[in-house]
Amino acid sequence: MSKKSKSEAEEDVWGQAAGAIGVLVMVTGGLAAVQDKLGLSWPATIALCAGVLIVLGYAAWWIKTTVKARWGREPQPATALKQEGAAEEAGGEEALPDIHKGLTTVLSRAGAIGREEVILAEDVSVEQLDVGTLYKFLLPPSRTVDDVASRLGSVASMFEVTRLHLKLEKSRRSERHVSLLVLKEPPFTHAFSTPTREEIRAYKGVPLGHDVTGELVGVPTFDKASLLVGGMTQMGKTTLVNGLITCLLIAYGDFDLYLLDGKLCGLTEFQRIAVRYEASDDPAVLESMLDELLSRVDDRYIKMQAAKQNRQPAPTFKPVFFIIDEAADFYVDNGSKASVELVQRCEDKSRKLVSKSLESGISTIMMTQRPSNDAIPVKVRDQFLYRMCLYVAAKGTAKVALGDSYFETVAPIHPALLDPHIKGQAVLFAGGTSTLIRGFHFPDQFIWSVVDEVVSRQQKAIQETPDSPLKQAVQIMQEKGVPFMRSADMAPLFDIQETDSAEAGKRLAELVGVPTGRGAKGVRGYKLRDLEAALKADS
Repeated sequence: MSKKSKSEAEEDVWGQAAGAIGVLVMVTGGLAAVQDKLGLSWPATIALCAGVLIVLGYAAWWIKTTVKARWGREPQPATALKQEGAAEEAGGEEALPDIHKGLTTVLSRAGAIGREEVILAEDVSVEQLDVGTLYKFLLPPSRTVDDVASRLGSVASMFEVTRLHLKLEKSRRSERHVSLLVLKEPPFTHAFSTPTREEIRAYKGVPLGHDVTGELVGVPTFDKASLLVGGMTQMGKTTLVNGLITCLLIAYGDFDLYLLDGKLCGLTEFQRIAVRYEASDDPAVLESMLDELLSRVDDRYIKMQAAKQNRQPAPTFKPVFFIIDEAADFYVDNGSKASVELVQRCEDKSRKLVSKSLESGISTIMMTQRPSNDAIPVKVRDQFLYRMCLYVAAKGTAKVALGDSYFETVAPIHPALLDPHIKGQAVLFAGGTSTLIRGFHFPDQFIWSVVDEVVSRQQKAIQETPDSPLKQAVQIMQEKGVPFMRSADMAPLFDIQETDSAEAGKRLAELVGVPTGRGAKGVRGYKLRDLEAALKADS
């Protein structure tokens, strides 16, 4: 800064100070004159002068606003005037796009869009369906369908319905296109017809039930995936899973089925077609079946490794489904050391099967009516890709079935909102998406006819199986009409002349390829159902 500019700045400061002193002297003189004239004290004089100034200021403001209101408006910027002139030339008003007031109000008040944002009428289509009203609309540029999904509860409240009345779908066109169905009645008020064989086969995947519109809904595949089903008792889990098995038999066709019926009679319809069926709630039975399935897993992995080592195509395995009803009962010990160790082994083997078996084509489906924190071990239930939850009373219980982070996902559905009087109604969580479904309730005659078709197909496959010691053993027991045969009685029929029964049983097991078991009195031998199951697995 130059010397001249500095001196000018100093002169300005001295000038302002002198002016301030002058004003102070004038104010003091004025106050002194008022005090002398009226004979008031200094505080009263100051208060009186301040009041007069305030009144004068208010009067000046009132006069200004009144004059402006009567004689004109404030001048507008040039751009605003030009716009106004253009609007007048176009017809007297500015041509603004029409706004869909209904959706704009609902979404803005629900917080799905900002208060300054709108839904244009030209971007909305409304269709009246039999089940409700379908809205298809385009969100403002700063919003996506996830903004609506995260506020579905509030959106439902604005429509004066519950969360279950809404079905939200993403569009394949863009993240801004939304399809929102608002039901006019509570979901599944009226039952939908069960699908036909043709409809099940035509579905791209495995259908599990109907959605709220009556369309089939399910999962794309059970390849490399397992399912956990939870819900309170008498909510329709077994009926739902019976429908699932029926759809699997139709959709998949040829697969091996292992059933552990903890309810003792819930899965009986499918006993004839199962490779192994057990009606028990004993953890030892679960361990036995886990050992059998893990043996198949290991055998398949050995074949997969060999194919890679030899640069051959990966082998194709027959799908296997292991279905457990009332699974929680198998993870409860009686307090004894042996029972605690048994349950611990079941936990470890279950985790291993669910996590390791997927690559080898073996899927597990578990059902439990006690979805509490200790019902299914965490290390087991964390392995399930698909989750399903029927009605439960508490949020914590729902987390056990659907996952601890379920309520942090997009558009979750609280299972406590489900109507407990509608059996088989459930929340399906698959692929990061929640869907409200109702499982199929097939008539018994339909299930029996599907099972009979599978039995006929299996018998034909067994007949076409090349002759083997295993097939001969099955034919021997079928011809004799016996459900159990001692090793000592079967060995001579295979020209095994060992006098020692233990050695004869060992050689017979090596020949047949199936280990012997024990009969009702502890005698070692073969059960016909075990040999038939082994033959089905090999066919």
